[in-house]
Amino acid sequence: MTPQLTLEEFGERPFSFYPPLLGVEHNEWVYQKSTWSEILVRNTQSDLSIWIPRLFLGEVSQVDKPIMIVGLRRELEYRGGAVWPHQRRVVEMPKAVNQPPQAPWSPQPPASRNVRMGGAESKVGRMLLIAIGVGILACVVVVPMLREGGPAHPVVYNAVLQSDLGFSGNDDYFTVVNRYGPPAEDRWRSDEGELQYRLLWYPKQGLYIVLMGPDRKDVHYIGALDKNWRVVHSIDNNKEAMLRRLKKF
Repeated sequence: MTPQLTLEEFGERPFSFYPPLLGVEHNEWVYQKSTWSEILVRNTQSDLSIWIPRLFLGEVSQVDKPIMIVGLRRELEYRGGAVWPHQRRVVEMPKAVNQPPQAPWSPQPPASRNVRMGGAESKVGRMLLIAIGVGILACVVVVPMLREGGPAHPVVYNAVLQSDLGFSGNDDYFTVVNRYGPPAEDRWRSDEGELQYRLLWYPKQGLYIVLMGPDRKDVHYIGALDKNWRVVHSIDNNKEAMLRRLKKF
């Protein structure tokens, strides 16, 4: 039995993904490099380079004619400079124009059943309506009292990114730019202290990418913060604690 090739062994041999990446017209790629969590591939026609998380990679075909096929565990979509699992939306079908109308009559329940419904069941229905009304009234009265700053200040919920961004401690500024493009803001913390911090702001992703190192020539990825300066990813628990203590700059 012929051993199965891995992408690292492809060299310059072109291959195609199945299913193809949505949002990219030409489905022919070559391997460039990899980390423990991702594979960097380049499109042979547009020179577009994309990082593919390893968890989405499936089996490699044993036959390379006319081209090698690399399977994907999920249908992926390229948007915003990265790949994301594609979610197909279910569209409700409209009712048929020639659908036959319902019968204008329906059999009436026996008189004995009407008597029972007018007794216990009607009382239960009234009790449910009263309970629902009391619950709605409580929400209207209590929720504004619990809001910080009084009823004039609405409660705002901010989404927090919970997934792995795919960066590791070996990644540097150029790795981040290769993934997301040039940042909207690029700031350094002051020269004071033993460690240097570099902050890259990406408003489209809502992320501050934080690089750290002993000097400005040697800084690497340690984690990411959201726009409210909350930690959304770190390479380990020690770096997460450092990010939580990091003052905004």
